[in-house]
Amino acid sequence: MPQPPATQLDAIFAALADPTRRAILAMLLEDDMAVTDVADPFGISLAAISKHLSVLERAGLIVQEKRGRLKWCKLEPAALKAPSVWMQGFGQYDPINLDDFERFLAAEIRETSGDAAQNDPGTLEE
Repeated sequence: MPQPPATQLDAIFAALADPTRRAILAMLLEDDMAVTDVADPFGISLAAISKHLSVLERAGLIVQEKRGRLKWCKLEPAALKAPSVWMQGFGQYDPINLDDFERFLAAEIRETSGDAAQNDPGTLEE
């Protein structure tokens, strides 16, 4: 049964919050892998890897399937589309270039200071 979008986003971000799960996803970018091969680079038990894989599967980020006697994991890259679209909504504004902002402020201060000096009755005009 498909989860509502907000719940699915929560599951995806929760799955991505763990560095081991992110490493697993990076490994699966290369190719499908047997669960035992996924577990090899990590210093944790096969049961712990299976729990990580279950979290990734519930989030829809991977699919696990039985091939012969082995269980294989396959990345589901389309599952990252919804969070990607959601995050792009926050990038609608260009980042502020602080150097440009500093030059702008300096110019404004010079201009304001110049106007103040011209309007100051204490300055002598020739």
